Amino acid sequence: MSDASPLKVAVFLSGGGRTLANLIRHRDDHGLPIEFRLVIASREGLGGIKIAEEAGIETRVVRKGDFDTDEAYCEAMFGPCRNAGATHVVMAGFLKHVLIPSDFEQRVINIHPSLLPAFGGKGMYGHNVHAAAIKRGVKISGCTVHYVDNLYDNGPIIHQKACPILPTDTPDDLASRVFQLECETLPEAIRMMAASQEPAAS
Repeated sequence: MSDASPLKVAVFLSGGGRTLANLIRHRDDHGLPIEFRLVIASREGLGGIKIAEEAGIETRVVRKGDFDTDEAYCEAMFGPCRNAGATHVVMAGFLKHVLIPSDFEQRVINIHPSLLPAFGGKGMYGHNVHAAAIKRGVKISGCTVHYVDNLYDNGPIIHQKACPILPTDTPDDLASRVFQLECETLPEAIRMMAASQEPAAS
């Protein structure tokens, strides 16, 4: 359990919502100090939308292709976060590149399935990361929670955990092991961030 004030978050996602489901479970079973204000999905029909709706979290879909400029897309993503009272954003398997507005600098976090700065950058997501690590012959992988800036996988690192890469590993084997680490690492990072918040004015 935690005495920290809950982190008021919006969650951006592009997939099945496993990371969102894990955070909800940690909130319900382990007292994770998090308050979900909004979930924004990158397209309709995603499993993450259903998970959010079943948990009573407001959802919306914002498709990058509907906007002519990066600035318009940024406002379409972050305007609703402000309106919902979210102070932070968690990118939970979010695969679109979005500019970070000045009022959300150092307030947007992502979890990446490698030990950054290794195997990061454009195109390095999901299966691609694990296949690249195995092909390179590295012996240790893991995951990284970092602040998001306007470059891929570039912002300051908050928290990392490592795991071995076994000689027999396929990319799927490694992905499974790293995801188990992600399920511990992201909640731990959120606890760290909640604990470091300035106390709310009384």
